[in-house]
Amino acid sequence: MAILTANIQLLVPFSHSVPAKCSRCRMKTLWLSFLMLPFLPSLAAEDGIGPKETKPKKARLPKIKEENNILVLKKSNFDRALKETKYLLVEFYISLSGPSQTLAEEFAKAAGQLKKEAPDIRFGKVDVTEQKDMKKEFNIQEFPTVKFFVDGDRKNPIDCKGVREASAFITWLRRRIGPSTVVINSTDQAEAIINCEDLAVIGFFKERHGGAVEVFYETARDVPELPFGVTVSEEVFVSYGIRENTIAVFKKGKPVHNEVSEDGKQNKVDLIRLIKTFTMDLVTEYNLETSVKIFDVPVETHILLFTPKNSETFNKTYEDYESAAVEFRGKIMFILVDTNETRNGRVFEYFRITEVDVPAVRILNLTSDAKYKMPADEVTVENLRSFCHSYLDGKAKPHVPSEEIPEDWDKNPVKMLVGKNFNRVAFNKTKNVFVMFYAPWSHDCRKLLPIWDELGKKYENHENIVIAKIDFTANDIQLVMLDRYPFFRFFPVGSNNQVVVYDGEYTLEAFAEFLEKQSKPKVEAAEKTPSGESKEDLTEEQTVIKQKEEL
Repeated sequence: MAILTANIQLLVPFSHSVPAKCSRCRMKTLWLSFLMLPFLPSLAAEDGIGPKETKPKKARLPKIKEENNILVLKKSNFDRALKETKYLLVEFYISLSGPSQTLAEEFAKAAGQLKKEAPDIRFGKVDVTEQKDMKKEFNIQEFPTVKFFVDGDRKNPIDCKGVREASAFITWLRRRIGPSTVVINSTDQAEAIINCEDLAVIGFFKERHGGAVEVFYETARDVPELPFGVTVSEEVFVSYGIRENTIAVFKKGKPVHNEVSEDGKQNKVDLIRLIKTFTMDLVTEYNLETSVKIFDVPVETHILLFTPKNSETFNKTYEDYESAAVEFRGKIMFILVDTNETRNGRVFEYFRITEVDVPAVRILNLTSDAKYKMPADEVTVENLRSFCHSYLDGKAKPHVPSEEIPEDWDKNPVKMLVGKNFNRVAFNKTKNVFVMFYAPWSHDCRKLLPIWDELGKKYENHENIVIAKIDFTANDIQLVMLDRYPFFRFFPVGSNNQVVVYDGEYTLEAFAEFLEKQSKPKVEAAEKTPSGESKEDLTEEQTVIKQKEEL
């Protein structure tokens, strides 16, 4: 009987694994299984289960909570969601963040539509203010951040960047799962795609496969807000006067740019940057409506013209500015800031622009946060071109403004830092320096300043701990990975340009606990490895930033 039981256990699963083509084998296996069914009750009885008894069923896990068709995810249920869902699009957000709340509405619309049309695609959300471990695991630096998980792969999610609207989320997902472009076989089809939206992109290729074509397909997947088509039709080539592999951008039905495409000479990032610049005008005015769109375009360098739009010289200045923009499209984004618009006040503060300065021109590198000032006072095509070329060639020097060092900067428990004394104090190798970066106009900063003063008094007489603060709106400090005001950085004793990010609670107790844990005595800090690194390993909570250049 034991042998018979073993045979049944082998036969039943085997019936599901026989190849479809072997129908004769499959039928034979199925028949053998059915022939043995009468023996199952007696076999079960011998194993201690009566003929009328059944094995206990496993308890079903409760469904993962949903809000507006979106799975509410946390550390405890995330693995389960990945196992149960083939395609999972997840928003990592901060509940009180304005951008997160705006995105949540569009995210919910897309989730509701696709739940009916494509049930194998699900949407989820993670509140990183509560799920800090997940924030760290997926290296979430911006809010909101959206990532796409396929087939339960937790380690290799795909970033979904620059998507803000429900329709764009749906298109992005469809292009990720299915074809990313429409195949064009006739001029009529091409015209339909070109005229269906304000902006459209057509790839003209001699063959449908190859390096350049694959880059085009990948680009289409990451730019869901625009229609993409691809053609190998000789008729379509002739209709648009195309002779070689070309990526053509059409705006309002008219060609605005042709980019010759060669294998190995183009990458997805550059192509996305080029295409997305055409979603904006040559010169984009900064306002509430365009502020988000400006940062969605992956151009890392912005040039800003600060000028009043009602000035007598505005038309000539704007004409020169727009003329210069043509040459640098895809490399530098040209932005206009109206200095008469009171809502732009924060921008003026950030760049330290006053009425005396205008018209003024500044370049901002979004990666390094470095700012550059145009040497010439007059805004002309020639001066603008010279300034942009100087920056792109690496010859321009960053403009680093600083307040003057106050006479009593070190007289109080909290030391007052400015640009001119920051490096000397923060990177003093005999001191542990904890710095608050604040903005005077920020309500959150003003609320925290009394707590920071208490922390200063607590460590006023400590031999090697310094509590300091700096008005970051008036002093440029070339640190990487800066945050919203207020933010805090710890500079350990004996550090070689190391910076530790503080991401704990904003309370006196939490600040003090962090200091006690991170601070090192002079003797300990002096011990170095041959490479110059501290022998003590950094804890997991520390985020260490190494400067690319000496400050």
